[in-house]
Amino acid sequence: MGAHMARNLHRSGLLTGVWNRTAGKATALAEELKCHAFASLAELAGNCEAVVICVSADDDLRAVVAGLDAGLTPNMIVIDCSTVGSATAREMHDHLAALGVGFLDCPVSGGVEGARNATLAIMAGGEESVFGRALPILEKLGKTITYLGASGAGQAAKATNQIMCAGIIQAVGEAMAFAMRRGCRLKG
Repeated sequence: MGAHMARNLHRSGLLTGVWNRTAGKATALAEELKCHAFASLAELAGNCEAVVICVSADDDLRAVVAGLDAGLTPNMIVIDCSTVGSATAREMHDHLAALGVGFLDCPVSGGVEGARNATLAIMAGGEESVFGRALPILEKLGKTITYLGASGAGQAAKATNQIMCAGIIQAVGEAMAFAMRRGCRLKG
């Protein structure tokens, strides 16, 4: 998803460069987009006004933010599009706020296709003033962008969305099993 998001930022003229935990991926994407592949997170942070992160897990987010620390300057914005815990989002917010850096937890929904087509649904948590400053970036990544409140609110909304989806899938499965037990012939 992150590569597609980077492509959308590039098309909009908002991409300074890329970094990836797998250097070869960053190099390949940088060559494709004719931009810079940063050697370190600190170098990336030192050359950007905002950083967009999309990783797999809470500890991955913590590691990326720790790597950014040395290059961060006050008034920067870190936008996290990962799906992590609300407590982790609040932890990152507090850590970055102490450095004068804005943080938004902005988990996304819409999958790879949504990332490719810049049609993601983005659920944002953090300070409203930071959200306002980040909105021009978020608008290049998604179509439905909702500010939900303080840090952690974006992650809480994403968890709510996942619970609703799981519940719907379970209900549909139960309904289909019920129909089949009652002799209904279902065509797929």
